[in-house]
Amino acid sequence: MKSAGHCVAALILVSVLSGVSLSVCAQDWSLRENPELAAYFEEQVNRLEKDNELTQVQSLAAWQDAKPELREQLFSMLGLSPRPEKTPLHSQTTATTEESEFVVERVHFQSLPGLYVTGNFYRPRNIDGPLPTILYVCGHGKVKKDDVSFGNKTHYHYHGAWFARNGYACLTIDTLQLGEIEGLHHGTYNLDRWWWNSRGYTPAGVEAWNCIRALDYLETRSEVDAKRIGVTGRSGGGAYSWWIAALDDRIQCAVPVAGITSLRDHVITGCVEGHCDCMYMVNTFRWDFAKVAALVAPRPLLISNTDKDTIFPLEGVIDIHRQVRHIYELLDAGENLGLQITEGPHEDTQELHIHAFRWFNRFLKHDKSMIEKTAVKFFEPEQLQVFAQLPTDEINTTIDETFVPLAQLPSIDDILGDQDAWYNNRLGHLREHCFHAWPDSDPAWKPPTETRLESLSVEDFELPKPDTWQRVRIHFESESHVPLYLDVVFSKEKTLESLEEATMMITTGKDPVKTEGSRFRSPLAPAGCIVVFTPRGMGAQAWQGDEAQQRQIRRRFQLIGTTADAQRVWDMRRALQVIRQVCTSLKAPPMIRGEQPLEALVMLATLFEPTSGSQVLTDVTADPTKWPDILNLTRTMTPQELVALVAFRNGITVTPESQDVAALAEKLAEDKRWRAVGGSPPVHPPR
Repeated sequence: MKSAGHCVAALILVSVLSGVSLSVCAQDWSLRENPELAAYFEEQVNRLEKDNELTQVQSLAAWQDAKPELREQLFSMLGLSPRPEKTPLHSQTTATTEESEFVVERVHFQSLPGLYVTGNFYRPRNIDGPLPTILYVCGHGKVKKDDVSFGNKTHYHYHGAWFARNGYACLTIDTLQLGEIEGLHHGTYNLDRWWWNSRGYTPAGVEAWNCIRALDYLETRSEVDAKRIGVTGRSGGGAYSWWIAALDDRIQCAVPVAGITSLRDHVITGCVEGHCDCMYMVNTFRWDFAKVAALVAPRPLLISNTDKDTIFPLEGVIDIHRQVRHIYELLDAGENLGLQITEGPHEDTQELHIHAFRWFNRFLKHDKSMIEKTAVKFFEPEQLQVFAQLPTDEINTTIDETFVPLAQLPSIDDILGDQDAWYNNRLGHLREHCFHAWPDSDPAWKPPTETRLESLSVEDFELPKPDTWQRVRIHFESESHVPLYLDVVFSKEKTLESLEEATMMITTGKDPVKTEGSRFRSPLAPAGCIVVFTPRGMGAQAWQGDEAQQRQIRRRFQLIGTTADAQRVWDMRRALQVIRQVCTSLKAPPMIRGEQPLEALVMLATLFEPTSGSQVLTDVTADPTKWPDILNLTRTMTPQELVALVAFRNGITVTPESQDVAALAEKLAEDKRWRAVGGSPPVHPPR
């Protein structure tokens, strides 16, 4: 049995190196309290494993054809499509320190104006010509004294020193979260910045871009042989090694250490709970992680890990190697792929160092001799600090607000020139970039038709003359392992099949449903019904777990290429489909309304399913940070344009609180060329 002291030591180690607070002594990342949800994720991961299996690539030509598009998809999922402008680096060296064998410079450059990258440039004391060079990217090694951050480059400085002592140049750079200027990696991990998803933002994109610009910087150095550049780093640095090696062919050799495992490990084993956001792309195209690794082929690649790493488990690492080996073999480059597994936990061990050093010597120096010098520490953090005072024009601390551009409003003329083309084009973009994980993205998908009916009391509803109404619960499956239900309230003199009108109320399930004196009262007519529906993860179907566990459930959705909110829109679509299936005498599609927190989701559902009546906007804002948590939503389209789409299809009713978000729709409605589907006016001013 481990002592309490051992547990504390483990907690400190993982907190420092992984950037999160977890104890390796008592991890329970399972979804055992939510078995249906666990089954859902299991099925989703099974499907994605089959879709992404690299051994299905049949030929060299097939891979060569696919690789450019895959690389562009990765750029996009990191928020780098289109690429940011490569602005001047404005690089500076602020100090130089000489040791007996090497020299280290304290340097900084700007990867974008105001986005500072601090680092240390190591080189041998005596240089005869351009040197093989290593970009060393750092993991989560926090070094801070008296509220001053010295950057994780100081934690890992012994790597740069080793390379310089052995004939390399090496640039070791700080990360966004743990640099001298402290930005953020933990947006969805514990800061509830769910708008990162809708913006298509991940700090992994910033780290990747900083690496790209670091290569630009290295190319300006006379000491660097630009044709012999390698990259390495561990933990978070291992992940950034993957990003830059996959994206940029200037990396000629790569040793990512403890920076990758399979989608299964992240979602099912639950390793996502041990990682911050810098480890993940915004998984729009629903990748497994072997695809990232395969983009390095055919360049020399050593996949390196320990066998007891709890946040990059061995099984996932081995599976990634298995798949990537197939691509290397197709490219006749099997000798360029290696797998190193050493004994130990998630630590920076000497065994990991030695093989990485030998790999670089082999491929960048053509030297297979034994390693004689080990990596040892030389400096205190203060000796490597770049800034005596932090720059006042830095944007590191706010880069999440600008790194991925927001969608821009289209011009009135662009919309009105061909309204049908505009509408269909924009819906296509939503499907591709925001709702790619919906089941009907598969052409072979067919909606399930099986339902189960259950008669229940109406006592939970506030109804006029309650003894004259009946309530039927319709159980259905939104998608596999997502059982949901609708409650239909209608006259005892009617059957479901004889109903002619339906109003669907989308609720969070927190409060009793009120109909008397509400806008939902009108359907309580002899041939009308009220349908009450709560989507997944809410109300009586809420997922179990505290606030932290709820966050990690939401992050699992991100990793399979969707969000809980996106799938709730799907649930609403399925609910509308089921009502039309069961209530066969409806004279028009159902009218649908949402409680205020769900209004935007309801609007999105109406774009993809037939409904009646205008949509009421009482709590819909133009602020993109307050829109639903749906991948790429505000990156793809402004809130104002989304409202205009709803106005075009169904019409909208606007209250004063939502005037700003309806501004585009109102401008369109004033133009004589504007038309709404069915000829109804698109905007109804509030009464």
